[in-house]
Amino acid sequence: MPTKTMRPLGVSWSLAFPCLLVTVCLSTGGAVSQGVGPNEQAEAVRIARLENDLRPIDERGEDISPRHSITERMKTLGVPGLSVTVFDGGKIIWSRGYGVRDRAAGDPVNERTLFQAASISKPVTSTALFRMIEEGRLALDEDVNLRLRSWKLPDSEFTKIEKVTPRRIVSHMAGLTVHGFAGYVAGGPLPTVPQILDGLPPANSPPVRVTAPPGARESYSGGGFTVLQLLMQDVTGRPFSDLLDDLVLLPLNMTRSTFAQPLPRQLADAAATGYQADGTPVSGRFHIYPELAAAGLWTTPSDLAGFMLAIGRSFRGEAGSFLRQDTATLMLTKIPDAGGLGFGISGEGRARRYRHNGGNAGFTCYAVAFTDTGRGVVLMTNADGGDRLMREFARAISREYGWPYLWVRE
Repeated sequence: MPTKTMRPLGVSWSLAFPCLLVTVCLSTGGAVSQGVGPNEQAEAVRIARLENDLRPIDERGEDISPRHSITERMKTLGVPGLSVTVFDGGKIIWSRGYGVRDRAAGDPVNERTLFQAASISKPVTSTALFRMIEEGRLALDEDVNLRLRSWKLPDSEFTKIEKVTPRRIVSHMAGLTVHGFAGYVAGGPLPTVPQILDGLPPANSPPVRVTAPPGARESYSGGGFTVLQLLMQDVTGRPFSDLLDDLVLLPLNMTRSTFAQPLPRQLADAAATGYQADGTPVSGRFHIYPELAAAGLWTTPSDLAGFMLAIGRSFRGEAGSFLRQDTATLMLTKIPDAGGLGFGISGEGRARRYRHNGGNAGFTCYAVAFTDTGRGVVLMTNADGGDRLMREFARAISREYGWPYLWVRE
């Protein structure tokens, strides 16, 4: 298996002195540093403007005045750290970090800082599934029990005619239970995947079962993705994290990303500490999630931006696409009264977009991209209460760049 190579340490940047990951960096006096071209200067001015144009959003989705700075909103909303990557025209145009990854240490968020992607793990897992389908190793509409070896999904009155299939799992239409997972304290006992699926100790979640007719309606299920995790492992005979390395992370150069849980030591030292709603750190800094397919990805906004761009290029059939165009089109086709296959789908025309948000203990995040333009944003925070900040920052970005308006609760 190919070995991951970690990116060298790049520019560090803090809340007090934000600095672009491209060549732009503003001094504390607001002037642009020497050696910066006019395009970079203009971009820096736009970023400074949107950083001071955050406005609360009411229940109707309308902006509320007055405007606030990112510093003010992070303090008010109790968010220690935020990392952002913006892309447009099919490429990353800037990335910035704000605040700290750990309050006690005072370490600033920088390009090396890893965050838990939480449920954004699901579209990455779905993409790996579709690569296996393209290779003929799995079938989209096959009963999962035909290929599961180490565990079987118990039959019920709801599976006599309709079956649980990969398509229904990634669209959350499989009729499966368990919405999400709480994670496990670092250093404590961890359940196996079959134990999680049967709700047996030391698992802290109920069993995953079919309690509605498969295919009838959307019902969000992290439990379904855990069934998918075991299916992919059983079919290949490989650990899930290694499989995802080969199918998605390494081909897309996501070198600061991993599904390995617990997090390897060399990456744990660069990981953000998660903070609960009351401002206290998560016990052990962050929880462990053996439910890898549903919630196990550690990554950075720039790595996730590369992933979102790869999906968009495939959808548009551009040269060197990661997936076949028909595959990406299928993934991003909205199912009536549901989402797509692995992504949520919103909007129409130039506002049509694919997206996913996520929340693990002490972490919230959001990734969105417009299907036709190769533009979007990824935001990641180390706070349970990061949703409002991300909505306001995404809205400020869309205002500044003239995009269709964005906000997290879609």
